[in-house]
Amino acid sequence: MPRIDELLRYLKDNKGSDLHLAAGLSPRARVSGAVQEIDGWPVLDDAQLRQLLQEIAEPAKWQSYLDENDLDFAYGLEGVARFRANYFVQENGAGAVFRIIPEEILSLETLKAPDIVASFANYSQGLILVTGPTGSGKSTTLAAIIDRINSSQAKHIITIEDPIEFVHPNKKSVLSQREVGAHTNGFGPALKAAIRQNPDVILVGEMRDQETIGLAITAAEMGVLVFGTLHTNSATKTIDRLIDAFPADEQDQVRLSLSESLTGVISQLLLRTADGKGRCAVHEILIRNTALPNMIREGNTVQLTNLIQNGKAEGMQTMDDALMQMIESGRITPHDAYMKAKDKQRFEPLLPADA
Repeated sequence: MPRIDELLRYLKDNKGSDLHLAAGLSPRARVSGAVQEIDGWPVLDDAQLRQLLQEIAEPAKWQSYLDENDLDFAYGLEGVARFRANYFVQENGAGAVFRIIPEEILSLETLKAPDIVASFANYSQGLILVTGPTGSGKSTTLAAIIDRINSSQAKHIITIEDPIEFVHPNKKSVLSQREVGAHTNGFGPALKAAIRQNPDVILVGEMRDQETIGLAITAAEMGVLVFGTLHTNSATKTIDRLIDAFPADEQDQVRLSLSESLTGVISQLLLRTADGKGRCAVHEILIRNTALPNMIREGNTVQLTNLIQNGKAEGMQTMDDALMQMIESGRITPHDAYMKAKDKQRFEPLLPADA
């Protein structure tokens, strides 16, 4: 058994989310949002850490790491979980982070996602984006939505990921899961091919560049339901990011296409629970209505917050309103909400007097 399996089992048994390894440090785990040392493990030097990492990397992948100083892949430990592995090189030598991917795909109900999120599984076409910083649970939310479609509808679902994280069994739908590097040379080529593969649903693991963004918008315009992720933290920044990926002379056309295809945006943050024993997701939600296309076409994204606030009856919510609801329900602390809020003055009266 590879020695690193012991650390990965520790991560699962202690309900951690990430294993952090770096030459010159002892192993650490992120548990309930806090990074802590793992008892019983010494400081690892570069040679020791590389030996640990090489044990679970295929020869071709290890050579790629030696050549490029970076490597992404998925590693499965039967009966425990799958892990998204990222190898890198840092000041003192090798480094790695392992993110746990639960074997069980959690339902939207278990995740306590807003009811409106489940409705996105019922759309037949359009572009739906799940956004947020790294580690905010975007993949978990998307997996739950895809599983909802898979369980209830007869569709052809294509996922394009780097690497494949959640493995979906075929239920009512047929799934084709493709991994960048192993099954295709990139998100762009895979997405271009997917459009010709009679898809009903396409999941794009990350919309990293102009080509991928453009193809995702085109697929949505052609009648496919497209899900994608971006590292943005609000609906406004998401739309601006999509448009800014293109040269200035193309942006008017992109606005027009996006205004016709964008169906919804879920912006997500992950916060510690009030009891300190876990984490929970908080969501800002934008849904297409009659006003949204004009705002996108006219580049008037500064008004999106007002649109979301006025759309509460349709299921929309701003991040600050979502944070306030989580405080009122006792799920998060006022301090943690204050740290993530946009309008901090609104949350100041809720802070303890000595904060």
